[in-house]
Amino acid sequence: MAIPPLMLKIAATFLFLFQTVFSALDFIDQEQSMSDGATLVSKEQSFELGFFSPGNSKNRYVGIWYKNIPVQTVVWVANRCSPINDSSGLLTINSTGNLVLLYQKKSVVWSTSSSKQAKKPIVQLLDSGNLVLRDQEDGNSETYLWQSFDYPSDTMMPGMKLGWDLRTGLKRRVSAWRSWDDPCNGDFTAGVEFDPVHHTFPDVYIRKGTSKFLRTGPWNGLHFSGIPEQKPNPLYRYDFVYNDDEVYYTYNLKNKSVITILVMNQTVSNRERLIWIEEERTWKIYGSSPKDICDRYGTCGANANCMINDNPICKCLRGFKPKSQEQWSSMDWSEGCVRNDPLNCSEKHRDGFIKFSGLKLPDTIRSWVNKSMNLKECRAKCLSDCSCTAYTNSDIRGKGSGCLIWYGDLMDLRQFPNGQQDLFIRMPHSELEKGKADKKMRALLLVAVVGVVSGMLYLGYFIRRRGSKDRNQALSQNGDKEEDMELPLFNLSSITAATENFSWQNKLGEGGFGPVYRGNLEDGREIAVKRLSISSGQGVKELKNEVKLIAKLQHRNLVKLLGCCIQEEDKLLVYEYMSNKSLDSFIFDQKQGKLLEWSKRFQIICGIARGLLYLHQDSRLRVIHRDLKASNVLLDHEMNPKISDFGLARTFCGDQTEEKTSRVIGTYGYMAPEYAFDGLFSIKSDVFSFGILVLETVSGKKNRGFHHDNHGFTLIGLAWKLHKEGSSFELLDKHLRESDHNREQVLRCIHIGLLCVQQSPVDRPDMSAVVVMLGSESELPQPKPPGYFMEMDSAKGDTSSSKPESSSTNDMSISLIEAR
Repeated sequence: MAIPPLMLKIAATFLFLFQTVFSALDFIDQEQSMSDGATLVSKEQSFELGFFSPGNSKNRYVGIWYKNIPVQTVVWVANRCSPINDSSGLLTINSTGNLVLLYQKKSVVWSTSSSKQAKKPIVQLLDSGNLVLRDQEDGNSETYLWQSFDYPSDTMMPGMKLGWDLRTGLKRRVSAWRSWDDPCNGDFTAGVEFDPVHHTFPDVYIRKGTSKFLRTGPWNGLHFSGIPEQKPNPLYRYDFVYNDDEVYYTYNLKNKSVITILVMNQTVSNRERLIWIEEERTWKIYGSSPKDICDRYGTCGANANCMINDNPICKCLRGFKPKSQEQWSSMDWSEGCVRNDPLNCSEKHRDGFIKFSGLKLPDTIRSWVNKSMNLKECRAKCLSDCSCTAYTNSDIRGKGSGCLIWYGDLMDLRQFPNGQQDLFIRMPHSELEKGKADKKMRALLLVAVVGVVSGMLYLGYFIRRRGSKDRNQALSQNGDKEEDMELPLFNLSSITAATENFSWQNKLGEGGFGPVYRGNLEDGREIAVKRLSISSGQGVKELKNEVKLIAKLQHRNLVKLLGCCIQEEDKLLVYEYMSNKSLDSFIFDQKQGKLLEWSKRFQIICGIARGLLYLHQDSRLRVIHRDLKASNVLLDHEMNPKISDFGLARTFCGDQTEEKTSRVIGTYGYMAPEYAFDGLFSIKSDVFSFGILVLETVSGKKNRGFHHDNHGFTLIGLAWKLHKEGSSFELLDKHLRESDHNREQVLRCIHIGLLCVQQSPVDRPDMSAVVVMLGSESELPQPKPPGYFMEMDSAKGDTSSSKPESSSTNDMSISLIEAR
């Protein structure tokens, strides 16, 4: 009998409404099942569970993905290697209380494996992205019968544990998808490995097949020893737990609005930390491992140190030599190094130790740990066992605690300039005696070098007195130019020709250092030439500092240095030419300011932030600029910003975070209070200068001199006042208020600017946090009162004089002329 059309329509409507209601649920029980086309959605709409087909594949899988991200990002797959080839899949809870995936309603494709059975079992999708099997009456996470977080796919989520449950023997590892359209386990995996029977110390390994591909180094209480940059950040906190019940690594979000995951990428053999940038509607890579060849496991073999900035990168440890000199010389380091003098067990009482600082700790496959011993006890323990080769604290927090010792060869070492760990390596008596002799020899050499340098200084003085026309050439003949010869050099004649003898028509501007000229080289390249004036107070030292620094820095938001010239009385720096000059020529100019619409200003702010982040965190050196200002931000033909002028920059080494100087140098209006008053500078003093730049770019007003027309308020003070009143938008440049703009973006930039100019350096975000804040819509913390809220007539460091008073503790030089 035919079914009336009206009944069919009613049935279809009922089915649609049922599926709509079902899709809003976050759980299923034994009386429900989920077919292909339906989904579960977590309570706060964060995650969704359903059937999907990856890439170009037609196979069907059950997976979990982010609900509100338009780019489908699958974070977990149930039937990874058991696809269904049609839409007959059914997800249900069977009679034993386990979740099962059925094919054509009869064949089991995949199932959970809980040995316990709940009275009223339900499967629930949590807002953490965790799929859990539990009793409907029991929501305690400790009594879950099964959870997807215990069986991760290629993605490590916040709150997920990577490691071992020692009570049950459960090992949690992540493994990459085999390819972009095949979620089956690839051979690129990561997990915690250790031997609980022999008390070895846990280590995190990434493997390619069965081979070790990368090792993080053991946890030292603060971070993994092979990731010294893994420091506290505003996005997430991380921790490593090692006790009698569990050993695992985890991370948790500090700001719930931030979305970040760790993903194993089989295609490029990388583990990548991704952050979702809502503004750009895309995932961005926040960090990636391996970073370089020294991160690859065992690059230099046994007992050798990998130093990425050296050439060659591999060096035998002190007291060791290449096992095969022939292979080593051909840059085949696989055989590693062996001791110059082997250890002798019968003379172990004569052995000692040499301290190595800043090393990634060796592979812990052959190690022993005792968390209650101190370092002195650890040394005695190692010395008493002739097979022990090294020791250190297992936890470096505070004064250090615990004992970690190694046996046999030391594998997978690398050097970090900012590493915090000391490793004590065992040496025979004969090697220690050599070390003492070498120390004496170095002392004698130092005396000799001092004598040679003194003679060379006298020779340089004699040459100048003789009126040499080419000081560089004369000094190079006497060995004083070895350092400079690594730098690109230009002849004075070629620069003179390029700038038409430094004609005023080619003059681009002038700073406190002297004028800048445009020029054209014979090969057609356009250049900008910075000519240090005699009265600038800057000399060869500042010029060399800038050349050596910027020659080592490569980033799209840093100006490119082409070379330098030091001849006769001229000191010149040659840069790529920036056709749009500097940022101040736009934002502080009535006519030019109208041409710089908001979208371009925001692009410039983001570019400066990325360049500063590179200087502070991602470059080979940690660089503090110390003179970041609008005139030191140049714009190329596409208005991309490039930070310039590194003459006052300083580098930090090791774990150093700040330094104090008796000579404060910079530009009034941009200096952080702690730098202007006390000579303390750090990455946070650069962050303060960046905050000023942001407020200036938004407002089109100079911070310096702003108070004269604003009742004593600085630009910072006005921004703070408007923020407290809820009227921050009034700070926007009047040329932009009536044009198209992103109001929320403007307000966000002002808010970030105020966070950067807070009085205390501790309260200011670092640049990694700033970059994330600029690229997301996450909630921002409320700023505390800024520095320089009101103009101070007699504040130390706020003088407008080009010849500030000297003090026994703090001599200050202020760069005032800002034209470019």
